[in-house]
Amino acid sequence: MAYQNVLTPQAEDFPGWYQDVVAKAEMADNGPVRGTMVIRPYGYAIWERIQAEIDARIKEAGAQNAYFPLFIPQSYLSKEAEHIEGFSPELAVVTFAGGEELAEPVVVRPTSETVIGEFMAKWIQSYRDLPLLLNQWANVVRWELRPRLFLRSSEFLWQEGHTAHATFEDAAAYAMKIHTEVYDDVLNEVLAVPTFLGIKPPRERFAGAINTMTCEGMMRDGKALQMATSHELGQNFSKAFDIYYQNEEGQAALCYTTSWGSSTRLVGGLIMAHGDDNGLIIPPRLAPTQVVIIAVRDEVHVNEACERILASLKRAGVRAVLDRGRGSFGRRLTDWEIKGVPLRVEVGPRDLAEGVVTVVRRDTAAKVALAIDDVARQAPAMLEGMQSELFEGARDRRDANTCDVASVVEAIEVAQTGFARLSWDLVGDSEEAEMNNQAVTIRCLQRADGSIPSSDLENDLLCIVAKSY
Repeated sequence: MAYQNVLTPQAEDFPGWYQDVVAKAEMADNGPVRGTMVIRPYGYAIWERIQAEIDARIKEAGAQNAYFPLFIPQSYLSKEAEHIEGFSPELAVVTFAGGEELAEPVVVRPTSETVIGEFMAKWIQSYRDLPLLLNQWANVVRWELRPRLFLRSSEFLWQEGHTAHATFEDAAAYAMKIHTEVYDDVLNEVLAVPTFLGIKPPRERFAGAINTMTCEGMMRDGKALQMATSHELGQNFSKAFDIYYQNEEGQAALCYTTSWGSSTRLVGGLIMAHGDDNGLIIPPRLAPTQVVIIAVRDEVHVNEACERILASLKRAGVRAVLDRGRGSFGRRLTDWEIKGVPLRVEVGPRDLAEGVVTVVRRDTAAKVALAIDDVARQAPAMLEGMQSELFEGARDRRDANTCDVASVVEAIEVAQTGFARLSWDLVGDSEEAEMNNQAVTIRCLQRADGSIPSSDLENDLLCIVAKSY
């Protein structure tokens, strides 16, 4: 089947391919206001799976979920000068509501450090109240000039964690814990996306942070995508919002705070990290539907076999569905290919006459004939094998397209199709400006062993350089 007639080939137009997949896999649609996004049920089911995996790990790390208002007094943002300066181009501000002009404009939440800081100051009294570990699942608004579904939209869904600690060391350790044990673990173990971990250079830090950690993934076209970030805020927001606690000696002391977040951008990263010219490829641990069963013909004994397989898969704990559609078999195969369901079970009268059905892997298109009773027994191992191979394939692809270089000129050349890695000592203000003029940016700084440095002042750091989304 000529799938090229269904989707734009990646090699021909990767952004066009991406837009085709989002539309034809029924992931999302553009909203009525420019830059907004309607997430369709299939796209939202994937987001729910990501959300559940992240949420479980956040709770394991000790944070509790809460909810804070969508509207924030503009004066709150003004309290932290660097913060308001960093976000002002993206802010949506309400000045008229309830039939009258507001006494004070309110900002539609771009992030919640300010409003949560206000309540941390209210709730924290002594060292016994620390650490205070909060997280919220919410929507945020950042007015986007160049929107792209899932990757950049004026309104998007995310989680944002905010914590307060008695010491700098405790705050830094917790931000690192979230970054490695929550974000990196989900990206590796669930989304099967390998990342480079590191810190952002000073110019790329979150507004108001003293340090920003990032997870940078490579997409199939060699560009980078920032997939999650964790920020050490030092005492900047504590000073702005008077977040003090009484220490064990009875003295007033400023807290150290952190914030960290991931968003529906992960869905876009999933599409671009694994998808091929046939559509999505969803890692089995993430897939809302792990196995789809399709009848080749609408015949009684074929339908009975499909129902039997469905029941056995569900008993085995596999997320399976039976395609009860009435379209042509070929059209239904194409639709499920685009949606990226890991395994497809094709049930036809000829195979049944031989006591078998055909099981097809989405990622490799490999086919195997299995007895009906063996499908549920073998599917879990097949799914786990696919999960591992997707991660290993993405890691090998990333490593093959990451080159060590000795100059900024070489870095710019390599970054046209992949990642360049060079010494941070070689990059000054003029070199960084030269890269930016070529749409190339420093994605992160890391140690030679790939670990996350404590600051950009450490010796012998490397920087990862790439074009990005």
